[in-house]
Amino acid sequence: MKRILCILSLLFFITACDDGNLTVDVIDFSEVAAQKCSDKDVIYKVKDAEMLFIEIPASTFINDVTVEGEPIEVTINSTNKVTYRKYDGTVSSANICPTIPDATPNLKEQWNATSGIIQITSTAIKSTNSTDNSTRITGYTYNIVFKNITFQKPTGPQVYETFIFGNYVRNVDRLAFGFNEEVDKSTCVSDNRIFDFSVGEVFTLDVENYDTMFANEVTTTPRTALISSSNKLSYRLYSGTITNAYFCANTIPTIPTLLQQWNAIDGIEATSGIIEVSTTTLTTTTYQHTIRLKKVTLKKGNSEFSLGDDYLFGTLITN
Repeated sequence: MKRILCILSLLFFITACDDGNLTVDVIDFSEVAAQKCSDKDVIYKVKDAEMLFIEIPASTFINDVTVEGEPIEVTINSTNKVTYRKYDGTVSSANICPTIPDATPNLKEQWNATSGIIQITSTAIKSTNSTDNSTRITGYTYNIVFKNITFQKPTGPQVYETFIFGNYVRNVDRLAFGFNEEVDKSTCVSDNRIFDFSVGEVFTLDVENYDTMFANEVTTTPRTALISSSNKLSYRLYSGTITNAYFCANTIPTIPTLLQQWNAIDGIEATSGIIEVSTTTLTTTTYQHTIRLKKVTLKKGNSEFSLGDDYLFGTLITN
């Protein structure tokens, strides 16, 4: 009788310990590179017979750097989806990207995320010119983490407080900077503004003390000024070709469209953000002003890049 009671007690104990608890399945894609479907807003990872993918608008991945400690946050819902799948064979992009995905291998199991937050932290990828120390942004890395995500499995829910999806890398076009060395001074705008343009690119320099900086006198040492609210440097990229007529219009034309604007960061005396102008004579009545930018950094939003130690803005001819 005692033996029977012990067996019953043991069975009760096992049942009580289970108490409906679910087996925790481990999925790990941390070492797998993320890819994006070319015709869908789907970012996915594949590992042998497993796939993990995110469906969120491409606009979520901004071309900018996120502030430290302030990632982009997207709530998981019927629009922003996270899904895990397991197949009976090796999978590829053909099982997720086409309008009609491949039917093989066969889907064995699917988990759908029902709640949680997608956190995205963005950093800039830069190339560096070792000769002049200039940098250019060539892309962005998006580190993706799921917070408090709940997957609904066939056997019930599974919750992760933190689930690291990993990095998704997106390339961007380098700014061309296809300017000529000779710049123009528009007769249509303020006398303090010098500009250069090449197709859809415009580089504008506004100098407060224009008459002093570009005086018709030969210099022995360059005249200098710091980038500031009074001495402004801006790079703009438009959707179409810019001509002098654009600057002459009474109101700013809506076409071509402004796509990007980068503004120079204020300079620091003898350190950075320095405008230098050297003047020589071409004829007895003609002067050539060579404008150089020393250690100037351009910024848009939270992203920035350097023009380098010594950037030739161009030459200006005056009479």
